Amino acid sequence: MIIKPGPRPSTLRQAVREAYHRDETAMVEALLDEAAHAPERQQRVAGEAARLVQHVRDNRVSQGGIDALLHEYDLSSKEGVVLMCLAEALMRVPDSATADDLIRDKISTGDWASHMGHSES
Repeated sequence: MIIKPGPRPSTLRQAVREAYHRDETAMVEALLDEAAHAPERQQRVAGEAARLVQHVRDNRVSQGGIDALLHEYDLSSKEGVVLMCLAEALMRVPDSATADDLIRDKISTGDWASHMGHSES
């Protein structure tokens, strides 16, 4: 019986395997060095980000939709924190049954009735 070797791991997969046991401090320092940008580039990135945000603000149709939701359930409210945590957790949930259980669990902790009628959206 001849056993054929499996496919070679991709370059990315090989890099992950090699980095798996590296010292965390050394790894973070190397990544910070790699992520550092010249001040001119940082200014360009910040300028582009500000331009994009201003464009979204200038072209919004109304204070409905997501704006109303974010205004009503801001992070100073318990319900706002619940919604933020739920949104982050749902990105990691593997199936709809687990998602339903998670929603049921998180939503039950908020005082949603106190927010009724505060928005026309």
